Amino acid sequence: MKFLFGVVAALAVLILAHIDPALAQEAAAEAAPAAPPAPTLNSGDTAWMLTSTALVLMMTIPGLALFYGGMVRKKNVLATVMQSFATTCIVTIVWMVIAYSLAFTNGGSMNAYIGGMSRFLLKDMEVGTLKGTIPESVFMCFQMTFAIITPALITGAFADRMKFSALVIFMVLWQILIYAPIAHWVWGGGFLAGLGVLDFAGGTVVHINAGVAGLVCALFIGKRYGYGSENMAPHNLVYSMTGASLLWVGWFGFNAGSELAADGRAGFAMTVTQIATAAAALAWMFSEWAVHKKPSVLGIISGAVAGLVAITPASGYVGPIGALWIGAAAGVGCFFAATTVKRALGYDDSLDAFGVHAVGGIIGALLTGVFALKAVCGTSGLLEGNPGQVLIQLEGVIATIVWTGVMTWVILIITDMLVGVRVTQAAEVEGLDINLHGEVVP
Repeated sequence: MKFLFGVVAALAVLILAHIDPALAQEAAAEAAPAAPPAPTLNSGDTAWMLTSTALVLMMTIPGLALFYGGMVRKKNVLATVMQSFATTCIVTIVWMVIAYSLAFTNGGSMNAYIGGMSRFLLKDMEVGTLKGTIPESVFMCFQMTFAIITPALITGAFADRMKFSALVIFMVLWQILIYAPIAHWVWGGGFLAGLGVLDFAGGTVVHINAGVAGLVCALFIGKRYGYGSENMAPHNLVYSMTGASLLWVGWFGFNAGSELAADGRAGFAMTVTQIATAAAALAWMFSEWAVHKKPSVLGIISGAVAGLVAITPASGYVGPIGALWIGAAAGVGCFFAATTVKRALGYDDSLDAFGVHAVGGIIGALLTGVFALKAVCGTSGLLEGNPGQVLIQLEGVIATIVWTGVMTWVILIITDMLVGVRVTQAAEVEGLDINLHGEVVP
């Protein structure tokens, strides 16, 4: 029918051209397909994204700072919260100067792997510049909060033993050489996006990325002095509970905000986030209860974070039932990764950055390929007859692990050559607070 209409319209234009050229031009203009409307600012979307940006920033300061700060020994609490706060400041500047441009602009012939420099120092970004229906400045700040929390998560793996000077260098290099490229691969039009990898809010970009980097750091730096023989129990689980609660609330901005609009899909992302988090917290709690005979506060909050991690890549693609299964799988899987597997392999991941974030991110990324619903995102998963999506998800996982693992090791070698990565044994035994910052908690 559309073809027939087009033929009739073309004949009408030809006839009118012999009768009246002006009428022919008018008819041709009417027959031509209408150009898509230019994007316009949507105040509702903008208000939601301003809120989401604040929520995600709250996840790092004070959320992650308190979560990690409560889990270390008292002599290292200030050094631990300082890492989160300083990372927030460092990444903000690096993101503004170069990392945003590398992640979210067109890199020309290299665009499959890295963006360009058209937004270096946020060049040509103006008040009226839009990204979809929101100001680009808001989009830039929203993505900045993701760039902040990702390397901050790594600090949990090497808690109690990295020099602060080494942290500063590591964060700058890691943001430019690892975070920005992987963000571009997935969200900036790079090759993983071209493959069809589904990562709504950061399963690969944030959690697998940070968790694998954390494991590499733990292996490179080595175990804490006294690990396995001294009591290294958390000094204040009230801090950690408060931090985990802030992470949970802030995660609604993380996941629902990744829709970049105030619409039904954002609401669905919020719904599945809540379901998966609760399921994972309970799954970890009951697993621990069965194995160790008591459900701990540290266990239930760790399970909640594992659920938040696992639902992150899936939040815009799955339904409530999928979220329930993803949360349960993450709770059980991350519990055994952070306890049984870590003890068996003997590595010292201080606050389980790998066991929770890498393992949870991998579980979530792969199960996104299982539970993705066409009605939610336009792409079917394994349960709807598309097993190939699981293989695509696996490609995204492997690419992230390889690049992050290799490049994190390279960055650590460079940092170690420049300033040394680890504090002295005497400083570590006495505590990082007094030795690195000249302050202590009374």
